[in-house]
Amino acid sequence: MSNEMMTIRQMCDAFDVTPRTLRFYEAKELLFPVREGQKRLFTRRDRARLKLILRGKRFGFSLEDIRQLLDLYHMGDQQQTQLARTYDIARERLAELESQRDTLNKAIDDLREQLKWGEKMILSMNAPRKAAE
Repeated sequence: MSNEMMTIRQMCDAFDVTPRTLRFYEAKELLFPVREGQKRLFTRRDRARLKLILRGKRFGFSLEDIRQLLDLYHMGDQQQTQLARTYDIARERLAELESQRDTLNKAIDDLREQLKWGEKMILSMNAPRKAAE
């Protein structure tokens, strides 16, 4: 994307979000569009921030975590603090996701077993009926 400002519609089209989403992120002070009257114009910085916000949300980071990570960009340490904190949060989130996956896999296995049992029960209940017919 070029350096020019983008309208809310262009942002929505480029990032597949709704105007409501952009206004929400603005209200949460995650994005800072330039205002020209009622018009919002998004800078290159806003686009970069939105990309990071959406990635963070996809990974399940909280908006507060995302805000803190974005705020660390300006610490003046070549993003060392930001990268280290992002890494820590990402490792925690990965552990949570893996735990959820393990729990889901167990539930799926248990449900498959229950379905096999149910199928056997249904077949055994239908067998005497068919023999009587």
